[in-house]
Amino acid sequence: MKTSSRLLAAIIAALLLVGCGDKNAGTGGHDHGAPAQAAGHADHGPTGEKITHFSDRTELFVEFPSLAVGQAATFIVHFTWLADFKPVTQGRLIVVLAGGNAPEERFVADAPAVPGIFKPAVTPKSGGERVLALILETPAGNIAHELGPVTVFADAKAAQAEHDHGHDDEGIAFTKEQQWKIDFATAEAVKGRARSSVAATAAIKAQPDGEALLTAPAAGVLRPASAFPRVGQTVKEGQVLATLAPRLGGETDLATLEAATGKAKIALEQARRERERMEALFKDEAVPEKRLLEARAGERMAEAEAKAAQARLGQLGGTGGIAIRAPIDGTLADVAVAPGAFVAEGAPLFHVANTERLWLEARVPESEIGKLGTMDTLSGASFTVDGFGQPFVIEPGRNGKLIAVGGVVDAGTRTVPAIFEFANPGGLRLGMTARARLYAGEGIEAVLVPAGSVQDESGTSVVYVQTGGESFVRRIVRVGARDGERIAILDGLEPGQRVVSKGAYLIRLSTSMSAAVGHAH
Repeated sequence: MKTSSRLLAAIIAALLLVGCGDKNAGTGGHDHGAPAQAAGHADHGPTGEKITHFSDRTELFVEFPSLAVGQAATFIVHFTWLADFKPVTQGRLIVVLAGGNAPEERFVADAPAVPGIFKPAVTPKSGGERVLALILETPAGNIAHELGPVTVFADAKAAQAEHDHGHDDEGIAFTKEQQWKIDFATAEAVKGRARSSVAATAAIKAQPDGEALLTAPAAGVLRPASAFPRVGQTVKEGQVLATLAPRLGGETDLATLEAATGKAKIALEQARRERERMEALFKDEAVPEKRLLEARAGERMAEAEAKAAQARLGQLGGTGGIAIRAPIDGTLADVAVAPGAFVAEGAPLFHVANTERLWLEARVPESEIGKLGTMDTLSGASFTVDGFGQPFVIEPGRNGKLIAVGGVVDAGTRTVPAIFEFANPGGLRLGMTARARLYAGEGIEAVLVPAGSVQDESGTSVVYVQTGGESFVRRIVRVGARDGERIAILDGLEPGQRVVSKGAYLIRLSTSMSAAVGHAH
């Protein structure tokens, strides 16, 4: 554990030093709280404005000096994709100054100077209050960031005076270059409802009537009905999957049964004609009634023999084998035999499953079952499965329902089953294991953030709030119920603030490492 901590600390130190090294190498970086010339950036200029702005697809962080008429100013513009929080690597940037009863002015950077950073040169021609906008043109479409009013001063002296009234950034510095190199993300705190919940291990199962395991009714040779079934094939109820030619005992074989059936049919036909003849003779009073009754009894006996012979032959399917039929609509989950194989009685043949609707069987520890209450208080569940990026949510009344909560604690596992039925969203397979979370009640109104954004620092719950593109503050919070991948913040955070949802631990380490290397940028 100590070795891992030292290694992680070394990585953070390297990130901090690399961030500084990138700036000094002139790769489009910047140095907070000091003029760029002091850091060796003749093209950077005094830092006057720092603006962070979000669109639905990108995060913009831009730094530029106080603007003055006729004075060239280099904008340092960072663009980050919100989908993965990685730098924008291609596109064309347009800086627009408009309004203020002056003509619109446009300044263009045809491509990033380095991945994620554009450096357009802006030389305003008109002074006063202007409206600033940045437009990113990409192959996927244009993205506009409307940044609002900025002041263009009449000369460089007035712009410098405005800069002299500025102040250094506050909080924890963590540069965009550092963010882009790690698994990093931020998320907006939102208002919502959070329900109390418990965690449980779970398994994906079929409904009781949604699964069938077909076995051999007798020993024999399995033959295809047409094309032999294959795994993944869709089948219908009653469809013949294969035929089984059973091995018969003694001297009995298929030909013997067919001959016996034919003889029984002939005997039945003869008995019927004899009965009809006796009826005609009896009508003419040529034979006594006893003979007629005997003829009728003989016909009935022959009919019984014919039915028995036909039944014995029918056990072989009537076409040389016992038909193996699908008992339900579904998909072949497993084919355990090959065509022509000899199978023993009871051997598994086919596994048919209907996976359109599945069961989630969660095993709730007995120590947690009291938090769930009764079936009436359970309000849903969510679960994650390895290999799937997003959690699956079961909402009773919409895509699923609660089936049952067990009334007995399993003696071996000390758990109680809770079973939900849900519509398969696609891709889930029977037998998969899952990590489930079961919810109780309607929940309470709270500020919700991703669960991964809350850090436990020596028993204190902490989040890191983004105050600017490269600045963060540590905030102690009071947490409430965890609802799936979100957790309620009862105190210490306001809706609309953005918190670090991935990489918060690295920012925490950077606060100590920055002191060791002298600065964080």
